[in-house]
Amino acid sequence: MKILVGYDGSKVAEEAVKLAQKHGHAFKAEIYILTSLMQSPTLKKEDIDKAESKLEKLRTAFKIDDIPCETQASVNFQSPGEHLVYYAKDNNIDEIIIGVRRRSKVGKMVFGSTAQYVILEAPCPVLAVK
Repeated sequence: MKILVGYDGSKVAEEAVKLAQKHGHAFKAEIYILTSLMQSPTLKKEDIDKAESKLEKLRTAFKIDDIPCETQASVNFQSPGEHLVYYAKDNNIDEIIIGVRRRSKVGKMVFGSTAQYVILEAPCPVLAVK
């Protein structure tokens, strides 16, 4: 079994990672943790380095627990939701775990919702953590 976790460093993303560890143990699954950064003029190398550093710490924690884990910080022109769905399709992912933040209706309209996109477009079951 392959489980994909969308990780952005938020508290809900940390909860998603904890749940992925539990599922990794229970289902003897491989865990894939993905941070998707959108290419923009404001994106700095430090942002990418920081994301990669956080992912390395997570990978180490999974290794200590003897759970196979791959991490990736990706910079691309897709939204994080689009990239997660693309990655899931391309890598035959069986389950996606993603954190959900509470936003107002206006906030969702203006900024969109990564979780909403993933839930509606993913090729596999999506588990939302709040």
